[in-house]
Amino acid sequence: MNADDRRFDVLRALVADYVSTNEPVGSKALVERHNLGVSSATVRNDMVALEEEGLIAQPHTSAGRIPTDAGYRMFVDRLHEIKPLTSPERRAIHAFLDGALDLDDVMRRSVRLLAQLTQQVAVMQYPTLTRSTVRHIEVVPITSARLMLVLITDTGRVDQRVVDLGDVITEDDVARVRTVLNNSMAGKRLADASASVAELPEQAPSELRDTLTRVSSVLIESLVEHPEERMVLGGTPNLTRNVADFPNSLRQVLEALEEQVVVLKLLAAARDSRTVTVRIGGENEAAELETTSVVSTGYGSEGMVLGGLGVVGPTRMDYPGTMASVRAVAAYVGDILAGR
Repeated sequence: MNADDRRFDVLRALVADYVSTNEPVGSKALVERHNLGVSSATVRNDMVALEEEGLIAQPHTSAGRIPTDAGYRMFVDRLHEIKPLTSPERRAIHAFLDGALDLDDVMRRSVRLLAQLTQQVAVMQYPTLTRSTVRHIEVVPITSARLMLVLITDTGRVDQRVVDLGDVITEDDVARVRTVLNNSMAGKRLADASASVAELPEQAPSELRDTLTRVSSVLIESLVEHPEERMVLGGTPNLTRNVADFPNSLRQVLEALEEQVVVLKLLAAARDSRTVTVRIGGENEAAELETTSVVSTGYGSEGMVLGGLGVVGPTRMDYPGTMASVRAVAAYVGDILAGR
């Protein structure tokens, strides 16, 4: 084993100890707890070298060392593969998410589960509507002059809107409106469906023109993104369990999480469902999050990424376990949405 590999083994052992104990780690403890195969003098020399490289640091009040952001980065970059979850863990994820009733329930369950698995804050972006396709539109008469429109997308999103017609409509005309809408919209991406709906009143038979004008204006509003609905967050109390991990910064971290735009920007980069992205400390663009690490990935179905999900926690986190949980939950969410 060359010196670089040996030093990395020392770094890896130090990261493991510090993550589990939250105490600075000394060379003696590393030799006692880990089978490093070298003397404590060698470990001490290796720790000096790691400190000179900026990978570990000595807190003022301690003889031990802690990993720096650069040390965590090297540790994460040299994780050759993400450890798979155990069979019971996979079954538990499946059972919990399979019980979801609709998209909103999938979202809520996913962040709750991810927060429980990682003991961090879980965040998840709603499926981006612009990437969705209209699966079906249902038209339900509420009264003789009022309709409910139910727009169902391939991502499992259901949007309901009520239309006041200002005039009575027959059952036959309701059926005609339903047929016209599905012929115009079904199978189209939402942007294309929106364009088609806008043209419907001009193409409609004269007796349906007023009805379709009102219906199309309501539908176009449904087809536009709703920015305020685009994220779900869970497990915020997990941050407050380890206040020491956020010296003088816990409040600003919590405020940043409430600013959905900040978190959505983090998740927007998670555009690949095959890769788990880890941003450590100062690698996060938002200054409020420079004491945190963000582990994220994309989720989707049939080769298309629909949104991002991940966790926000202290830089002192179980990176292998967190990465495995994020990847597993994203895979199951993609499977569920593909099956809806």
